[in-house]
Amino acid sequence: MSRRRVHIGFVSTHFTGTDGVSLEAQKWASLLTSMGHECFYFAGESDRPEQRSYVVPEAHFEHPQILQLSRDLFDDYTRTSETTGTIQRLRYFLKEHIYKFTLQYALDLLIVENALSLPVNVPLGLALTEFIAETQLPAIAHHHDLPWERRRFAVTAAADYLRAAFPPTLPSVVHVVINSFAARQLSLRTGASSVLIPHVLDFANPPRPPDEYAGGLRSALGLSAEQRFLLQPTRIVPRKRIELAVELTRRLELDCQLVITHDTGDEGSAYEQHLRTFAELLGVKVVFASQVISRHRGELPDGRRVYSLADAYQTADLVTYPSTVEGFGNALLETFYYGRPIVVSAYEIFRTDLQPKGFKVIGFDDFIADETVRHTREVLLNPKVGADMAAHNYPVGQRYYSYQILESQLALLMTQCVGV
Repeated sequence: MSRRRVHIGFVSTHFTGTDGVSLEAQKWASLLTSMGHECFYFAGESDRPEQRSYVVPEAHFEHPQILQLSRDLFDDYTRTSETTGTIQRLRYFLKEHIYKFTLQYALDLLIVENALSLPVNVPLGLALTEFIAETQLPAIAHHHDLPWERRRFAVTAAADYLRAAFPPTLPSVVHVVINSFAARQLSLRTGASSVLIPHVLDFANPPRPPDEYAGGLRSALGLSAEQRFLLQPTRIVPRKRIELAVELTRRLELDCQLVITHDTGDEGSAYEQHLRTFAELLGVKVVFASQVISRHRGELPDGRRVYSLADAYQTADLVTYPSTVEGFGNALLETFYYGRPIVVSAYEIFRTDLQPKGFKVIGFDDFIADETVRHTREVLLNPKVGADMAAHNYPVGQRYYSYQILESQLALLMTQCVGV
């Protein structure tokens, strides 16, 4: 008996770029499409097919009105009547568009990517919660981060909104988390149960070897043939502790450059300026490469090439990942997939969910120790050591974090939510 084709609406603040939420949503959509379903997108910005996208600029966390609301609502305990009025107007406006999106594409199911998790767009979270409550439309709330995991949301004038919508507890909402810590905290704080589905990669199909196009990346970044390429494949936000990668680069006493792939995202530019100053003080060359490296290859308006994240991984000599907090660790899986050695801090989810699987990494705890520097130098000076680590890590990733694992979990979710 054939399965019923389900129309699925993905909802987020944006579906663009190389952030983890956008990338994971694309993986889910790709597999759901291969299972015979149709996927559509509601966001403030979308690089998905235009005929399948419903774009409302006010849904983006970077919309001027939303940015002003975030400034008004966080790092303060009280809000004005004017702020509340703006929230309610935008909530109603966005809810009306969610209704239109649902009708336009005859949706059977919503998959909400982080918009019911982090309160970076409070009106959107409220609009989604009210829409789901009013319609009882089945919804999957896919939580990559939750508000209690971010210090910047601890002091807030929106506590009532956070309790209502970040995340909501409604009968037709199934919660999906990406790590075991989030599952425990969600249950303790809201009483809601959840399904644990970690991030995945297509380990069944190894990456193709680097081609001529990828060979131009080092030159585009200003690296000479002799320099070591250290890759920091994350956004520029304080919890990534990129200053430790800068320190490591300096202490290696080798000819190295540190390359940061992403921009600052939703947390301002102060930390980037701090990194620039810190790197200058240490005499470390850091390349801020968000214009040169993107999710896909392409071309800038001036004709320069844009390289993919895959090109960056396959060109790098070593990956640095000194985060103090991660929801899961996409960059870690990508490093294993592309066969690179990695220096990684033992953040909580790494300790509890990833390390027990048996991955081999250059690990450290709170600071860059002498042993960390020694081990990293050994890997850079003797590529066989790093190659052996990579050869060990790939089959471990394939066993636990493959598309096949995700496909089976999505099939169960679809049965749970819409009975197919």
